[in-house]
Order: sequence, then structure tokens, then C-alpha cells
Amino acid sequence: MPRFSVTRVIHFCYGHRLLDYEGKCMHPHGHNGVAELSIAKEELDKRGMVVDFGDVKKTVGAWVDETLDHKMLLRKDDVLVPLLRGLGEPVVTMDENPTAENIAKLIYRRAKETGLPVSEVKLWETPQSFAVYSE
Repeated sequence: MPRFSVTRVIHFCYGHRLLDYEGKCMHPHGHNGVAELSIAKEELDKRGMVVDFGDVKKTVGAWVDETLDHKMLLRKDDVLVPLLRGLGEPVVTMDENPTAENIAKLIYRRAKETGLPVSEVKLWETPQSFAVYSE
């Protein structure tokens, strides 16, 4: 059966650091992230679309802007969490290390919660490196 797919790109900036890691990423640093949300369906809607790109922007794009953009993403047990919050810095905590893989999963699951038939999320952490999450 034919399958249609569209992709919406969302740009955002975030900081993070990785715990239990030896290397540069153990220190706080930032990225200009690019999330590619691929949405797939077997049938097009009455407009001839998988989904309106604007609807993806209004739902997932707005959530990324409000929740992740210009925020420090840290694992919930990171000792920096209370320190940064005490300084009034915007911190988002995650159960897992805020790796590109786990951020892609976070965005994917948010897209699913909105009812979008997302097939995968690709998160570009750098222009040379990305992670993909799908279920």
C-alpha cells in the first residue's frame, strides 16, 4: 500500500551536559539543534495532505519553543539543577541523560501526544551528527 510522508523542521537552541560521561560533553555547553519531524499516513486527507505543516508548527513547534528553546536540559539528579534554578535560570529536567537520542525521543512522544502520526524524529545536534527515534 502507498505511504505518504512529510517532514517539518524545527530549529531551537539548548544547553546540556552529560553525566556518567568522559569527554567534552561532561561540561555544560550548547547546541543549535534541528529537529526533523517525519509524519506518515497511508491516505491523504480531503485536502490532499498528510498534515498541514502549519499544524505541526502550532503544536509541536510551539511546544519546542516554550519548553526546550534556550533552556538548559539536565538529568534530574544533576547537582547543577538546584544551583541553576536558584539563580533563576531556565532548566528542564529529564529522567535520562539529555543526549541527542533522548531529546529526539522526548520530541517524538510529545508529537504523538498531540495526535500527529509521527513516524520518526531526527535531531541534528551538530551539522555533522544526528540521532533518530521512532517506535
